Amino acid sequence: MELNPLFWRGKRVLLTGHTGFKGGWLALWLQRLGAQVSGFALAPSTLPSLFELARVAEGIDSHLGDLRDFPALQAIVAEARPEIVLHLAAQPLVREAYRDPVGTYASNVMGTLHLLEAIRQCPGVRACVLVTTDKVYANQEWPWAYRETEALGGHDPYSSSKACCELLAQSFAASYFPVTRYAEHGFALATARAGNVLGGGDFAVDRLVPDVLAAWSRGAPVSLRYPQAVRPWQHVLEPLAGYLQLAQGLFEQGPAVAGAWNFGPSEADMCSVGEVVKSLARGWPTPPAVHVQPSELHEAGLLRLDSSRARRLLGWRPRWSLEQCLGTTLDWHRAWQQGADMRTVTLTQLTAYEGAV
Repeated sequence: MELNPLFWRGKRVLLTGHTGFKGGWLALWLQRLGAQVSGFALAPSTLPSLFELARVAEGIDSHLGDLRDFPALQAIVAEARPEIVLHLAAQPLVREAYRDPVGTYASNVMGTLHLLEAIRQCPGVRACVLVTTDKVYANQEWPWAYRETEALGGHDPYSSSKACCELLAQSFAASYFPVTRYAEHGFALATARAGNVLGGGDFAVDRLVPDVLAAWSRGAPVSLRYPQAVRPWQHVLEPLAGYLQLAQGLFEQGPAVAGAWNFGPSEADMCSVGEVVKSLARGWPTPPAVHVQPSELHEAGLLRLDSSRARRLLGWRPRWSLEQCLGTTLDWHRAWQQGADMRTVTLTQLTAYEGAV
């Protein structure tokens, strides 16, 4: 099942989290595909932000609001009358979740519950993709990749909150949208677990590449907490393509493609934090030194994703290598520093990705 631009033309789509890094890229892509997009999210959490720099609000119906405010969310869903819902809004940072566990669970778990309940009360929604994370698995620090059937867990508050969302989605689908009554309700739900995404326009703190580029731009050394930690790195457009293909599949095939899905990079691109920084350094003139400053907060040391189900059943596969991913990220960052029109730069990179084999 290839991503079909004709499918998206004119589709009514509700996108939560459109002011964020991943949501901003996806909003631009949906605009390009001709969808009628309504966005619901908090104001951008960083300054600068992709949302402002790439003028993401142009061409969509953008609403600022909080998922924890059920009446406001319910009103937006009723107004937008979406056929497809893509749920990306979340508190997405591991270390922020340690600082504010109550806010993280409120946003990630109760916010997701509010959205599902608003969908249940809005006839006409055909498909919903809930985006969680690769960190929903009960991490055993084993060397092989996690499959969708592995046990859920979560040592830290962020990971736990996202695992809760997975259980919530399973329960809600079984309780209110059972497969046996699909002909009656016509709704299909899936969750998507992606790797560590990189790309232009990410200015979040406590994330590797934004922290590295911010430090080097100041001429400061980079401090790494876990240089040996292995993650499934990928460009932000890789999982977004998966979300779009998955949503299309849910709309067209219903329960046949419901459930959980992994979207991760090829095996060669699941490398360590230290290797990613070395690769970035090769593209940066005279990068400052790197030193290690361990943290007392727990983070998984080894995490790999098995995306064979998405490859086999959705026809999804990564298009860019890690080197291409980091190269385009650096290109975007340099263009921003030079004062380029970042909407144009972002759309140009999106076009290049669409044309990649």
